[in-house]
Amino acid sequence: MPCSHNQTHNSTKAITTKQNALLMKSWRNSKPSIRRKAGIGLCAALTPFSPLGIIAWRRRNANAALNYSRQVLALAEEYSLTEVTPKCLNLFGNVYNSLSDYPCALEHFVKALAAHEVLGDKAGVARVTRNIGNVYNFLSDYPRALEHYIIALAAHEELGDKAGAAIVMGNIGIVYGTLSDYPRALDHYVKAFAVHEELGDKEGAARVMGNIGNVYSVLTDYPRVLEHYIKALTAYNELGDKAGVAIVTGNIGNVYSDLSDYATAVEYYGKALELDEQLGNKAQVAAWFGNIGLVHSNLSDYPRALEYMVKALATYEEIGNKAGAAYVTGNIGTVYNSLSDYPRVLEYMVKALAAYEEIGNKADAALVTGNIGSIYGKKDFDGYDAVRAEKYLLKAIAMNEELGTKKYIYFNHKAIAELYENEEQWKESQQHLKKYHEIEKEVQNDEAKKQMHLMEHRRKIEESERDRQVKLARFQEQEKILHNILPSQIADRMIDGEKTIADSHENVSVFFSDIVGFTKLSQRVSAEELVGMLNGIFIQFDQLARKHGLEKIKTIGDAYMAVCGAPVSTEDHATRTACFALDVAELMNNYQTNNGDNVMIRIGLHSGSVVAGIIGENKFAYDLWGDAVNTASRMESHGEPGKIHCSEEFVRALSLSSFKSFPSFKFQERGEMEIKGKGMMKTYFLENLK
Repeated sequence: MPCSHNQTHNSTKAITTKQNALLMKSWRNSKPSIRRKAGIGLCAALTPFSPLGIIAWRRRNANAALNYSRQVLALAEEYSLTEVTPKCLNLFGNVYNSLSDYPCALEHFVKALAAHEVLGDKAGVARVTRNIGNVYNFLSDYPRALEHYIIALAAHEELGDKAGAAIVMGNIGIVYGTLSDYPRALDHYVKAFAVHEELGDKEGAARVMGNIGNVYSVLTDYPRVLEHYIKALTAYNELGDKAGVAIVTGNIGNVYSDLSDYATAVEYYGKALELDEQLGNKAQVAAWFGNIGLVHSNLSDYPRALEYMVKALATYEEIGNKAGAAYVTGNIGTVYNSLSDYPRVLEYMVKALAAYEEIGNKADAALVTGNIGSIYGKKDFDGYDAVRAEKYLLKAIAMNEELGTKKYIYFNHKAIAELYENEEQWKESQQHLKKYHEIEKEVQNDEAKKQMHLMEHRRKIEESERDRQVKLARFQEQEKILHNILPSQIADRMIDGEKTIADSHENVSVFFSDIVGFTKLSQRVSAEELVGMLNGIFIQFDQLARKHGLEKIKTIGDAYMAVCGAPVSTEDHATRTACFALDVAELMNNYQTNNGDNVMIRIGLHSGSVVAGIIGENKFAYDLWGDAVNTASRMESHGEPGKIHCSEEFVRALSLSSFKSFPSFKFQERGEMEIKGKGMMKTYFLENLK
């Protein structure tokens, strides 16, 4: 679970860079006896916790922080300034930890801890013990992480250090969240957040707010997820904390990915990846690589999915992050499952399971256990083993029941029902099939309720927030979702309270396309493959529509409809539509299914006048009506596979655009033909740009 570990430090009187240089020069030129007598006074000015050291570290300028610390550490060791040494070592550890160099971080923290203990500095001991816990947490050694956090928490509480205790409570919450103990995780987060708010610590409160969102994300409570993420993102932006912004930005991407809005998810992941690459945060870079890989897997682009996942795995293994490596390993196995490469699926799943069991991650161990059982239960797998399949699936069901993860329980019941059916154990098969349907219905009803409340919940959040920056951040997130449903201009009019929206548009161009032989194709592939293929095709159509300025109206089965010139009038509507149609035709001429089948489409274009508006009350939609829509549809249905069939009106509209210095196009005259419901019409095939 992405998190941000920030420490508190002792403050000292600020000095300028010029003053520091003079102090250094004076120090070096003075006699040894004077240097020793100056002792702590001058050391305070030179300590890495002066602004020069702390600012460099907080700005993620690792080289500056390390160079400054080396200078001070050299002086401290040369003149036995024992109070400065552990502080330098602690800063070294923090910098190496932020660079994901965990062995170096541990080495310096252990030295710092020993030095603080010699001095009897309880506050220093508590701080460094906490930092050692952070390193073990990143290394997925959760028992050691908890051991150090509990010691650090007791020390901070004994000292009356509320700020330090709040940080440790939040970090304990992170460990429990990773170990799937969500009640304990939330309990520690809530306590930590209360203390941060009491102290006015905005940075700490933002960090805990984001981590609470992470827990609700696992529990698929999306209204609460977005509520907490948006609050955290707003706080991080106000603080100028790029690392925090990167984490929450990527986690918002996770929400959109869960809601199957993959284009928006990749947009958020890309922003987070760019920030973390600038900061040199390898652990988070690996996380975003892995998540981008998952998006490509969902879009059935398996080569790119594996490319990103392999990058993520290499980075996790380089920095020794076992949890991250296990997560990506399991996902690589899932990709190979989509490719029906079952030996490789088992290879990666078994590795992932061993890693999850080692680090104590019960939730993911249960998920992978079920996946392994499903593979052994596949009849088309040469290694089909009903006994092993049953063993793994029953174990997965028991683990998921203990954790309360219903979403995975019903998948396990379905898999074992199919297994028993293969083995002709009809009674057992029916029992698990019944369980599958009962739990599936329960889960899907819960999900539907959450989705219904999502937009309403977001609206209430926006109304309750009066701060300008918070309102702006929330509005931007709400706008992205709403504008995926309606054109932005129409959405704005509805938000402003307009009840009936119906507009006439005299000059628009309408695009229709339809996949040739779709019915036969649908009979040769599974339902999942069919939906995945259509989703992948139409997502690319959507991207091209945005590129050329068309408004997608709807999809009906395998048909795709778009318009240019509505809801906003556009003088070059025909030119934009022609360019869009050419790009779509080129895309589909090179398209093949996973089985190697070519997929051809017919495209129809027409220009004319339409009426456009909103219909419906609950699941409202923006739609078009008029003769121009019917004619464009007829152009498609009377066209030919792989060709763009245009009416004479569209060619005329295109020639007017071309006359005004727009691109010119090449047509093949088809002649007059009988068009159903229209009579004789002169039509053309659009071939390409001249």
